[in-house]
Amino acid sequence: MFLYVLLCCVGVVHCYGNGLVSSVCGSMTPNHGSNSAQTSTAPFTVTADNTTFKEGDQITVLLNSQPGDQFEGFMLQARQVGSTTSIGTFNVKDSNAQLLSCDGAASRAVSHKSNTKKSSIQAKWTAPTSGQLGDIEFRATFVKTASTFWVGVKSSTLAYTGTSATAAPTVPSNPDCGKTKVCFSHPSSCDPTANTGCYFMAVQTSSNQSEMRIEMFGQADGYVAIGFSDDQEMGNDDIYICGKDSSGNLQVQHAISTGKTAPTILSLGNVTDIKTTLMNGNTINCSFTSRNAISTRSRATSTSEYYLMIAAGPSNSQGNIQIHSNKYVSSTKANLQDPSQVVTSAEEFPAIVKAHGCLMLISWMTTGSIGMLIARYLKGVAKDHGCCGKDFWFMAHVSLMALSVTATAIAFILVFSYARDWSGGAHPVLGCLVMILSLIQPIVAAFRCEPNHERRFVFNWAHSFIALAIKGLAVAAIFTGLALFEEYEEDGWMLKVMGGFVAWEALIYVLQDLNLRAKKKDSAICSFGSMRPETVLLVLFLLGNLAFLIALLVGIGRS
Repeated sequence: MFLYVLLCCVGVVHCYGNGLVSSVCGSMTPNHGSNSAQTSTAPFTVTADNTTFKEGDQITVLLNSQPGDQFEGFMLQARQVGSTTSIGTFNVKDSNAQLLSCDGAASRAVSHKSNTKKSSIQAKWTAPTSGQLGDIEFRATFVKTASTFWVGVKSSTLAYTGTSATAAPTVPSNPDCGKTKVCFSHPSSCDPTANTGCYFMAVQTSSNQSEMRIEMFGQADGYVAIGFSDDQEMGNDDIYICGKDSSGNLQVQHAISTGKTAPTILSLGNVTDIKTTLMNGNTINCSFTSRNAISTRSRATSTSEYYLMIAAGPSNSQGNIQIHSNKYVSSTKANLQDPSQVVTSAEEFPAIVKAHGCLMLISWMTTGSIGMLIARYLKGVAKDHGCCGKDFWFMAHVSLMALSVTATAIAFILVFSYARDWSGGAHPVLGCLVMILSLIQPIVAAFRCEPNHERRFVFNWAHSFIALAIKGLAVAAIFTGLALFEEYEEDGWMLKVMGGFVAWEALIYVLQDLNLRAKKKDSAICSFGSMRPETVLLVLFLLGNLAFLIALLVGIGRS
């Protein structure tokens, strides 16, 4: 038992021998069991080769030990005086050191690779090129042994002598688009200087594509990103992100998309001349020069043709980007060497998704609704007239409901064959419930008792309850589906049209019910000559129904 406990302790003490300590970036305190940091003066120092800095400056930082002392582990960061957030980026060539990601950004810290004894470490720190900068200091943690370590050993303060921010030039609308720059925007041909709701990117390449000048512009609470892709789907895309860090300052990051998960942040690489502007807290404007080769991982060497992507969304308090709220993809591949081409945005919703929406509207706004009205209120119309021993109302009801179930099944198959995954949210859950109940309903009907059977009431109640559930769930599914189509629209007119339809249908049900009650008293709510009131109300419902349906079908077609 003693040996087991001893071995466990050894595992705890040496668990960070590889120096991968990003989890303690904020505190810079090693997780060495119950051991606490030393309060005595450290036998180690942190020094910089300059006492001032400005945007983009490179500073050499030295970690040294006094004669007779060595350290096994360390962590080095740069922080603004009084801040707990790392700033800038490091570069190291020392074989005993490695770069770490901190505060959601790559190369923000340096640490050891192993617990071998070290007397000195050298690293180069590059100052940010944007944001609200101030005086900084370098801080380091030194681990002499697992139980003896010092946290927060500081260098002398480096005074900031640069400007408060480097402003990006205003993105033009752009006379250079189509001449020297490949431009892509949403809406198409929008002018960022006149419309802050515009999303815009421009790429100007050298003749051999060894250098690209990239501009991006858009409104977002956290970030705007642009990407180069081999297809119109997220995944294996070369991405540049301009977003707020944990201090609210803009920074540029290089990343590779991994699909539906957060992109993998890469080293910024050969990116220079970064200029950023944040206007009104949410209008992001960035430009920079990149000499990084575009890599989409699907081929060893890149070409000059890619689908262009723009995405924007929020970031969390640590500066990590969250799932995008806006995404736009070019309809065709853009040749970065051919600025003369016109790059337009692809449709937000593919035709197969629109077909799904249209089929569901037809099923549960028209055929299903009319079938239910006929079964409830028109059994007395053309009584004893029909075919194969069945009344007309029954044949009409069964035919319309069969069409509804068939169309629902087709719509269900279409959208799942397109998505090939569970998209999440309320809409797919409601849709699945509608599909399941729609299949249960005809099965229940097939095994119903004879009309005069003593337990026929069980079927009647079950059939009515399931129909009511389907109707309610279908309406909810339509509302949530239309909300997806109008996710980025301010007026939400399709939702209002659907609300009008629900009110119209409710009015017809109320009038039909009043007429039904009047008939039981051998009267009618109104007279239409030879035509029965319930038939007139059905015709009125059909006319209004078609008006609402056509309006929504046109809206989906334009989405």
